[in-house]
Amino acid sequence: MTAMTPDTVIPPVLAEVVRSGFVEGHHRGSLVVLAADGGVELALGDPAAPVFPRSSNKPMQAAAVLRAGLDLSGERLALAAASHSGEGFHLDLVRKMLAEHGLSADDLQTPPDLPLDPTEAETYLAAGHVRDRVTMNCSGKHAAMLAACRLNGWDEATYLDPAHPLQRLVHDGVEAAAGEPVATVGTDGCGAPLMAISLTGLARAFRTFVLAEPGTPERRVADAMRAHPEYVAGTRRPDTWLMREVPGVLSKMGAEAVQAVALPDGRALAFKVDDGAARALGPVLARALRLLGVDAPVVDRIGSAPLLGGAERVGEVRAAF
Repeated sequence: MTAMTPDTVIPPVLAEVVRSGFVEGHHRGSLVVLAADGGVELALGDPAAPVFPRSSNKPMQAAAVLRAGLDLSGERLALAAASHSGEGFHLDLVRKMLAEHGLSADDLQTPPDLPLDPTEAETYLAAGHVRDRVTMNCSGKHAAMLAACRLNGWDEATYLDPAHPLQRLVHDGVEAAAGEPVATVGTDGCGAPLMAISLTGLARAFRTFVLAEPGTPERRVADAMRAHPEYVAGTRRPDTWLMREVPGVLSKMGAEAVQAVALPDGRALAFKVDDGAARALGPVLARALRLLGVDAPVVDRIGSAPLLGGAERVGEVRAAF
């Protein structure tokens, strides 16, 4: 057991679990909200501490392949920044992107997986399919990385090595967008290098992307994601709903309950639920969006996290700040 010290920050409760009117659990974490001028408007917990943003780093990774000279746009660029659901149109475009650059699924170093979306996973298994590298939710990002390597003549077998030229571009791009040094480099679930930054840096990075000049890699990625949100996530995912229904919003979740959002005027937010509970993501995101002044029906949809008892709704996970 880790001893508490006077400097230990105990994260506040971001969400509580309420069943039959009884609070049976809590989800703690840290959150930051930035004003349009980039100043910190709200800080809960310790948003200055480094975290692994997980897939919330994907816009920066997609910008790096553009900086490497790969000419992606539209759905292809959105898929390069995606944690896709494994729907048919996702998998078809991943295969097409690979073929366009003389690559195949065998070149991917993603771990074989099922579709991220539970409904898609059930359909996929019922059809007799097995775990596959293309089906893994990061396959669009990996296809773009491999295409950038082939374009530049970089070694494709080591494209996930942190010292690889492409991953150095990612590293530098994360630091530039976040406005702070990368605290440490780890390995993400898909095998790609993972750069740790603070939640404040993550919110600042998303703000950088929406405010970037048209035609820059950052703005091209933001514009592609917002124009084709179904390729960033899927038809049943909150990132898609939010970017589709609130004009100009850039949104990307990450594993372990990380979320980053920026509005077109530069307001932004980022948070992480400490225990990684995905069920807390929606309620916390909805509350944070309201603090940013977002008033749209989709916010209620995102924030709904019912608890069931006997197949009936008996409670909910709700924001607590």
